[in-house]
Amino acid sequence: MIKKLNDFLAGWPMTIVGGVFLLASFILPRVGVPAGEALAWVCVVICGIPLLYLAIWRIIHNKGISKISSALLISMAMIAAILIGDLFAAGEVAFIMEIGALLEDMTTARARKGLKKLIALAPQTGRVIRDGTEVVIPAAEIQKGDILRILPGETIPVDGVITVGETSVDQSVMTGESLPVDKAVGDEVFSGTQNRFGSIDIKATKVGEDSSLQKLIRMVEDADKNQAPTQRIADKWASWLVPVALLIAILAWIVTKDVVRAVTVLVVFCPCALVLATPTAIMGAIGQATKHGVIIKSGEALEKMGKVDTVAFDKTGTLTYGRLEVSDLVPTTGLSETVLLQLAASAESRSEHPLGKAITEKAKHEGLSLFPADNFKMAAGKGISAEIGGKPCLLGSEAYLAEHGVALDEAAFSALGSLRAAGKASVIVSCESKVIGIVALSDTLRPEGADMVKELAQMGTRAVLLTGDHRTTAEYFAARVGIKEVYAELLPEHKVETVKTMMQRGKVCMIGDGVNDAPALKTADVGVAMGAMGSDIAVEAADVALMTDDVSKVPYLKWLSNTTVKTIKGAITLSMCINFVAVTLSVLGVLTPTTGALVHNAGSCFVVLLAALLYERRYTQGR
Repeated sequence: MIKKLNDFLAGWPMTIVGGVFLLASFILPRVGVPAGEALAWVCVVICGIPLLYLAIWRIIHNKGISKISSALLISMAMIAAILIGDLFAAGEVAFIMEIGALLEDMTTARARKGLKKLIALAPQTGRVIRDGTEVVIPAAEIQKGDILRILPGETIPVDGVITVGETSVDQSVMTGESLPVDKAVGDEVFSGTQNRFGSIDIKATKVGEDSSLQKLIRMVEDADKNQAPTQRIADKWASWLVPVALLIAILAWIVTKDVVRAVTVLVVFCPCALVLATPTAIMGAIGQATKHGVIIKSGEALEKMGKVDTVAFDKTGTLTYGRLEVSDLVPTTGLSETVLLQLAASAESRSEHPLGKAITEKAKHEGLSLFPADNFKMAAGKGISAEIGGKPCLLGSEAYLAEHGVALDEAAFSALGSLRAAGKASVIVSCESKVIGIVALSDTLRPEGADMVKELAQMGTRAVLLTGDHRTTAEYFAARVGIKEVYAELLPEHKVETVKTMMQRGKVCMIGDGVNDAPALKTADVGVAMGAMGSDIAVEAADVALMTDDVSKVPYLKWLSNTTVKTIKGAITLSMCINFVAVTLSVLGVLTPTTGALVHNAGSCFVVLLAALLYERRYTQGR
């Protein structure tokens, strides 16, 4: 009951009501309505009850010195002001405290929708083979050792090993790989991944909470729970502010015999400017970041970003665009590149495979007309066959062509090796049992990547690549952007462990875009998601989202963090100077609780002004 009342009073609507009555209590007595001063009681009740609740809760539940908080000091000042009959001063300190708390809550609120979307990826049913019959049962009832049939387009409900069939599996949810992975009998498949083409039977090896997707969900949950809330700066200072304020107030009372001076000291000593310093500066910084297409969801993350000394990048969709394009056309029999592309695209024109679609798209972009493809057949996870102008053609892997008696000559074998070393996917093209060329495809590197890595290096920050892709591909792309430290072929749990290891040496920022990156984004000191192309789950799991997918904004984030921290420290220094002068004037009897509250407000206004100036600051590269 008490908590419900507290939550109701602590919201924006009631706080605004309290502020209106507080303003009326200040104006009315000065225009000839002395009874108007009593209206401050409304603000005292609305803003004071949550303040007292917080102070008492921390005394009961917090440990050690953390029992002493800014809420305790302001509660003492409020009660003291009430006892001497200065209701405006009592309402003013409570109101400022409540505004600061609400502003800080706005900047630190975290969305929880991402975890729900991750859980939604888990299939609810599975097709189990029992006594030769397919039976659809709830996924929770699948047992280890059960045989399941997975049709094309279906999501695999448990971890398992293929016992019958061949296919290609989209594992991007787990590894981030841009290409579907070819699977055959004996290969392992993971829950949450999607069967793209052939029908397969699998034997369940890990079910329920042991499956890969459930582990992924648990990792996100655990990382979220382990995020320690930032202690407010005002509360850190309160451990010594409270005893100092009490000591000065008591001494002032003893020496001057004037209780009003003692109460005035408590009022002006209240850390209201401190309470406002952090949230207002953070809101100004968040506003500026928004102008640059950067969404910052946490003031804590903004503060930590300046301390980051390692930035870990995912590859696909982060350093690259995450889409396949034809990168090389290598004829091996004297054909032109155009003819090779035309033949390959004609054969692939009916294919649903991402490689085939990319080849066809390239031909269309070049304005090439396609030949009719007859007798089209696809061997899931291997390649395709078709007749072009009556000539039988095969397109696929080296193993697929070998099954049909087509061998690579020395030129084709050499070209294939070079393309693989460059981290490219290759489709071998043969017609009439002879290899005529190779079509290579590759993800496209973001042009700003290399300059961004250099700029981070100038800031004393090292760049690291974490990816689920094969090491050859990973090292090829890392070299092109200037990253020397590469961790490849990582599953989500391996990314988390790698991030944790790096966090033992310093502050780590993780940048990614896929579902598989979500646990690492949550685990790192700061998580940054590619907001435009990235998965909703990655965006929700991260502290920062780059809505334009521009990784060159990462150095800007570091600059903004450092500038924000400097602004907060400057605001605190200014407020403490004002407090020192105000305390001196209070002890001398120059200020009363009411005038002291007004001086107190002046400090708060300066803090807000500094935060507003932060909004207009401009980023200079390399600073």
